[in-house]
Amino acid sequence: MSQYSILEIFDMETGARKTVREFDRIIEAPNWLNDGDTILYNAGGRIWRYSLSRDREEPVDTGACVSCNNDHVLSPDHRFLAVSCASDPANGWSSQIYILPVGGGQPRQVTEISPSFLHGWSVKDELAYCAFRPDPADGQNRIDVYAIPASGGPEVRLTDGVGYNDGPEYSPDGAHIWFNSTRSGLMQVWRMDRDGGNLTRMTHTDSNCWFPHLSPDGKTVVYLVFRKGDLEPWEHLPDKQVELWAMDADGGNGRKLLDLFGGQGTINVNSWAPDGKRFAFVSYR
Repeated sequence: MSQYSILEIFDMETGARKTVREFDRIIEAPNWLNDGDTILYNAGGRIWRYSLSRDREEPVDTGACVSCNNDHVLSPDHRFLAVSCASDPANGWSSQIYILPVGGGQPRQVTEISPSFLHGWSVKDELAYCAFRPDPADGQNRIDVYAIPASGGPEVRLTDGVGYNDGPEYSPDGAHIWFNSTRSGLMQVWRMDRDGGNLTRMTHTDSNCWFPHLSPDGKTVVYLVFRKGDLEPWEHLPDKQVELWAMDADGGNGRKLLDLFGGQGTINVNSWAPDGKRFAFVSYR
């Protein structure tokens, strides 16, 4: 696996790709804070804060959460950070969801069952995540999208056990959840209502599409594309030749933005800048 990471920014208006900083370790999954200057990412089980203007990084105090993975999101007001963290550092499948102040502090556990891999936080104060759970019908493990109040409580399964369902993210108004699923064969981008109704396929490609991220105005979706045949549809591996694509929120105007060497860790979580004109991503060398 590559041990060299590059934090980059893509400008949607000019198509320019800018290198921000290079790292001699693996960093993953940038989140862009609404101050326009700070980007969060995970590395070595910790969450890091990077200032664009000062070119300086520092660890975020996440308390006992020292095995964080690349599934971390910000609350809509950016006052809090939710992370997926393994309770057993040797077992990533023990991932649970925790919430802490964005500046650092004591984490509060939200989910009770593992594994739970976070991806979305809605304006209605709900969290959406991918979870592996036994199906009530036959007891077999299914990979579905679930939701839970950010304050905690019972989780609700939103997808129906068909295919591998992952990467759920709320639209800015909280009305829809965008996610990726193999329910049609290859991994494709789908959209559903907040309660799981009105499933709509949004991409129709001969590739595997992952991690749809909506711009702050809800008009544009950026997503990651793995080439068919490079891996199984349900896999999202690092160190692959991949592409970043964009489409309008109605599924139209699909266009390739760039090619890169990346994959898992490139754009697992929403990394749009607050101005909606740029987004951050990670490539590898």
